[in-house]
Amino acid sequence: MAPKSTFATFLIICPTSFFLGILYTNWAYDHHTLWNSVSASEEIFKTVETHYTMLARSPPILPRLLHAIIFTGLLGFFVKLWKPSESNMLFDGSSLVLYMIGVIMYGTNVIRGLRTVESGEYGEEIGRDDTMRVMAASQVILALVLVGVLALQSGQWYAERKEGQEEEKLEVEERKKEKVKKKN
Repeated sequence: MAPKSTFATFLIICPTSFFLGILYTNWAYDHHTLWNSVSASEEIFKTVETHYTMLARSPPILPRLLHAIIFTGLLGFFVKLWKPSESNMLFDGSSLVLYMIGVIMYGTNVIRGLRTVESGEYGEEIGRDDTMRVMAASQVILALVLVGVLALQSGQWYAERKEGQEEEKLEVEERKKEKVKKKN
């Protein structure tokens, strides 16, 4: 793997993992709205609402930092896709599609949901409980998408490593054949 590709992979994996970590911190709250067999109580929804209100009201530097980290991941994709190889087109192209799905879901569902929770204006069609469930489901989907990005990046590393080993093996065999020809 070329140094450019290694550094660019680092620029993709680190932000993706960071974003997964942020999503993980919300699962303690999302679990109660999505995965409980018993319907969540008013107290649970109030706790989840308080959590998301605090997130929405966090200092402006925190969302800006998160957005800079997300942009760093995009930068890694653009570096890897500059003069792409076949491996880059397949693995990185697919990873970029998944990453963009994650960015779009974050922008449309999570940020909008945080703003709705912060304002407290839920509307008539979708109430507070459904808003919390949509945010929780969006974050689960986001986590799956980001795990997909990590899986594709790992698959690319494995494929490139195997290809390098096979090329090395062929070179060794070629050298052996050349030595045999020289002896004869």
